[in-house]
Amino acid sequence: MRLHSYWRSSSSWRVRIVLGLKGVDHEIMPVNIAPGSDEHRSDAYLELHPAGQVPLLVIPPVEGQDSTVLSQSVAIVELLEELHPEPILLPKDPVLKAKVREVVEVINSGIQPLQNNSVLHAIEQWTDAERAKAWLGAHITSGLRRVHRLIETHSETYCFGDSLTLADVFLIPQLYGARRFEADLAGLDRLLAIEKNCADLPAFQQAHPEAQPDAPPPRFGS
Repeated sequence: MRLHSYWRSSSSWRVRIVLGLKGVDHEIMPVNIAPGSDEHRSDAYLELHPAGQVPLLVIPPVEGQDSTVLSQSVAIVELLEELHPEPILLPKDPVLKAKVREVVEVINSGIQPLQNNSVLHAIEQWTDAERAKAWLGAHITSGLRRVHRLIETHSETYCFGDSLTLADVFLIPQLYGARRFEADLAGLDRLLAIEKNCADLPAFQQAHPEAQPDAPPPRFGS
């Protein structure tokens, strides 16, 4: 499998975590989507993904079938869950599975899209960069507080008990984004404890932005 990914893309990060947890052999294909880069708009990449976004997973042909090209992180991780069912990241219990998906959607649909470069650029047309950042930080905080309420009666080591789920996979990149935009994390102790527990796991360590081949070198003194 080949994962077209950008080091700081939280959507790409989610897929990297799942690939690592499930032990799926894959190759990272860096795609620069940063402002000022045209790499994701190249003819070669647009032929694969006309929207020019990441992540994009390319699965090689199997038993005479054509290769599969799939975008959108939720679709990708749910396909990986079907193709590689161990470890289980969507609980068998239908109610618990729905609750995991509820957290996934709060993050995927309600919080993360506000961080996209296109959204930030649009906001900055009406205000300055600092005010845009403050606005975004407040919305991230509000969304994470909602996540905290959804998991607080279920959480133990992770969001839902002592087994990892897709809720944890989506939470960790979002907490990174929260700090990037200086969101207020006060009172979110359960989320921060879960983050600490996930940080000890190799799959999360290997998927971290700073461990990616396209991550910029650390600045002197950092």
